Amino acid sequence: MAQALWQGNWIHRSRLVSGLVLFTFAFFHFLNVAAGLVSPALMEAMQEVREPFSKSPPGQVLLYGSLLVHAGLALWQVAMRRTLRMSFVQGLQLLLGVLIPLQLFQHIAHTNYAARVQGYEDEMSSVVVMLWSGPEALHQYLLLLAVWIHGCVGLHMWLRLTRWWGTLTPYMIGLAVLIPALALAGLVTEGRRMWAFFSNPEVAQQIIEDYNWPDAAGFAHLAMVSDYSISIFFGCLVLALGTYGVRRLIRRRRSVRITYERGPEVTADRGLTVLEISQMNGIAHPSLCGGKGRCTTCRVAILAGGDDLPPPTAAEARSLRAINAPENMRLACQITPTSALTVKRLYMAKGRHQVHATQGEEKTIAVLFLDIRGFTARSEGLLPYDVVFLLNRFFDAIVPQITRAGGAVDKYMGDGLLALFETSDATSSAQAALTAAADIGSALERFNRLLVAEGEQPLRIGMGVHTGTVVLGEIGAAGHAPRTLIGATVNAASRLEAKTKELGVEILISRAVFDTATLPQAETRFQTFELRGVDAPVAALPLEHASRLSDLLADTSSENALR
Repeated sequence: MAQALWQGNWIHRSRLVSGLVLFTFAFFHFLNVAAGLVSPALMEAMQEVREPFSKSPPGQVLLYGSLLVHAGLALWQVAMRRTLRMSFVQGLQLLLGVLIPLQLFQHIAHTNYAARVQGYEDEMSSVVVMLWSGPEALHQYLLLLAVWIHGCVGLHMWLRLTRWWGTLTPYMIGLAVLIPALALAGLVTEGRRMWAFFSNPEVAQQIIEDYNWPDAAGFAHLAMVSDYSISIFFGCLVLALGTYGVRRLIRRRRSVRITYERGPEVTADRGLTVLEISQMNGIAHPSLCGGKGRCTTCRVAILAGGDDLPPPTAAEARSLRAINAPENMRLACQITPTSALTVKRLYMAKGRHQVHATQGEEKTIAVLFLDIRGFTARSEGLLPYDVVFLLNRFFDAIVPQITRAGGAVDKYMGDGLLALFETSDATSSAQAALTAAADIGSALERFNRLLVAEGEQPLRIGMGVHTGTVVLGEIGAAGHAPRTLIGATVNAASRLEAKTKELGVEILISRAVFDTATLPQAETRFQTFELRGVDAPVAALPLEHASRLSDLLADTSSENALR
């Protein structure tokens, strides 16, 4: 996961590191302003703690170097973009990045620059009272708020790659709102306190002398420095946009024409895949795997111009072989045309809904199949209402064990069910499946004791538990498609459940479940099974009673604790 967080070229990494430095500075700056809500002494004390880091020569180099690197690389990426089409979040980030310099350079000029060049004492209280007499206080707060939102969005877009960020997101949203709110309260509190002193002319003169405020000429000089800085930035922005425009004109001269059968004809830049061209031009083109070449829903038939296409990559060839595709069929996400091309989209949804809302995702999770043994024969002697009553009592007894462990029933199949354990990661999913299976075994024993007490025959079940990669998504007609899962893992779990009937055991658990749950077992416990419809043999642990699994899990936990 750490590798995923730091993936990318040196430009991406430099923007990330510089952005983290600036966000850290903004975070502590907000806390410093918020301290005014408590007392001026705390505000001053926090500033004294920050100054060795923010005002020392190494700190100044790090801070302003990060500012130049972050802004410079942002402008560079604007110049190098292939298109200005972007998502709402990307547009918000770009807009905030343009608005921030409008106030940032003025802030730097009237604080750090004034302190170093004109000897101004830029204590927090002095800065607040200087800004309080006009709209500048609000402008500077909005500046910090823009920096804060820009940083929070960037931080979220980065950390969403981790498994733990989703759990923390609600708390981080609250923190992201709370900190600027406290800073605003601290700014207002300190501003009103200082202005009460400053409204007295004698005290105001004393404050001006104590903090060595610039005179009229000094303020004019600071305004000039701020204006020059803003002009330079916008000059660079115009240069970046001009570079983008020139590059776009050049690319258009080297563009390609894509003609869609029963669709439009578009001109697009070279270097884009057919799928990207479709998406940029608002052309409906399904791609359930997100353009990674791992499905064939974006496939097209090449009607003209296919001779100039490069041969399929290994990933594309593998997917095409899986569907026995003809020679003129290619994956739109994998082909990059360099000359005119005529294509036919093989999948074109009819009606309003071009694709389902959930396009599917791959996950490594544990699944559990369960079936009641001999229930068809048993139900022949029962009235229909009695059959329903018995099944519902049975499911009432065992399903809570699944949900309590963190799983969910994906579907009921008469006298059986399929449960999935979609947790935060594969390890916890496998652990949840093992816990649920053990608890189901115990719940079944209690339920059977109740049946026997009522003069009924006990129920026997078979369970198969396996873990692996599945595809989760909406499957069915558009508008009536429940979320479910498919894949070889589901088939293997089903075959393990069927095998329990032949072996006369209550449960078969694949070795993959124990390995994924980091609960290694002795080699001799596992048996290898050839399962119908499953490519490779599956090693699994048979247990006559699923409740016995509780003892195995307890023994493993004890062994791990002793290590």
